[in-house]
Amino acid sequence: MRAVVAGVALALVVPGFAFAAADGNISQGHAATASSARSTSTGAGAAFDGGAKTRWASAANAGQQRLQVDLGALTVVSRVKLSWDTVYAAKYSVETSSDGTAWTSLYSTATGDGGTDDLTALTGTGRYVRLSATPRSAKGIAVFELKVYGHQAESAPAPKPTTKPPTTPATSSGLDEPHRKDVAMQLVSSAENSSLNWRAQYGYIEDIGDGRGYTGGIIGFCSGTGDMLELVTAYTAQMPGNALAAYLPALRSVNGGASHTGLGTGFEAAWRTAAADPAFQRAQDAERDRVYFNPAVAQAKSDGLRALGQFAYYDAMVMHGPGNDAASFGGIRKAALAKAKSPAQGGDETAFLNAFLDARKAAMQKEEAHSDTSRVDTAQRAFLAAGNLDLNTPLTWKVYGDSYTVKA
Repeated sequence: MRAVVAGVALALVVPGFAFAAADGNISQGHAATASSARSTSTGAGAAFDGGAKTRWASAANAGQQRLQVDLGALTVVSRVKLSWDTVYAAKYSVETSSDGTAWTSLYSTATGDGGTDDLTALTGTGRYVRLSATPRSAKGIAVFELKVYGHQAESAPAPKPTTKPPTTPATSSGLDEPHRKDVAMQLVSSAENSSLNWRAQYGYIEDIGDGRGYTGGIIGFCSGTGDMLELVTAYTAQMPGNALAAYLPALRSVNGGASHTGLGTGFEAAWRTAAADPAFQRAQDAERDRVYFNPAVAQAKSDGLRALGQFAYYDAMVMHGPGNDAASFGGIRKAALAKAKSPAQGGDETAFLNAFLDARKAAMQKEEAHSDTSRVDTAQRAFLAAGNLDLNTPLTWKVYGDSYTVKA
């Protein structure tokens, strides 16, 4: 049981909206959906009916689960209160979306302990809120109540024109532009796989000795951190007879540690077999975007950062995870904000990025497997020193002593 003040909440600024003051429970009775249900009496709506004894319960052996509520209108979310049954999730995130397609994480943890989780000091905007959770056992998960607190966003009058336009953060160059996204993938691949050919990495699988079990795929999904389990679960939902489906029970059992029990060489061979399947490649792309790329870019844009800053956030999220603890992306960003203002706060973009990269290096040096910080020192820092905040090509950098160039 815990009361959690979100250390790093996403401040999604929505132009043209003003926010009301009262923050009450706004999810009760709203339309809800879930990825599965144990029975007709434990459907998604039971988690939003205000009843302390009714519950949503997922199906058994169902893998990663999602419980979603439609708030009916664009809403500012300030708090989420979760009341778990005895079958709870240790690893879960709370996400928001304006369209039900693109999701941004408000809070995530891998150390949930059940009971009641009261997540306060959240700052996010969306019409939809969902719980994305990984069951700890074959019994699945169950939630008595998921309460969302906040208020609807209201239209605000247009500001009066001034003689001098107000200064706004520069966000004209987005990492989500297709060419820049491909460059970002090449940059990550140079550090993760010592190759610019990131599309050749779908079949990559090995234990790099970092305490996270197997690392595989285009951005290093790990068997010990949950994202590999989520990937294989999503792939199996699309292709039930795939080569990796038989390893789902083993992936659930090793989640959270470095063990290979139930995996081994057979799993490695199955991963490489699956990598030839376009559906598995699409699943890797989708999980990369959902868990890492989209949240990183959204947060960076909210902080007023251009493409280089957006990449710095993405690369940090890939290596350290999207959580809010000191060793994760959220903690690194928090440490940077303690040293410098972001552009959205009126700060200098270069100064803020230097503070972020300093915090990133400090986090890397605490892990022996990531103590080589050249992906910061001779790549991102080099682009920053050159003033290339838009991450324009050509680019030349070094990682682990090897030189790389993207010409266009």
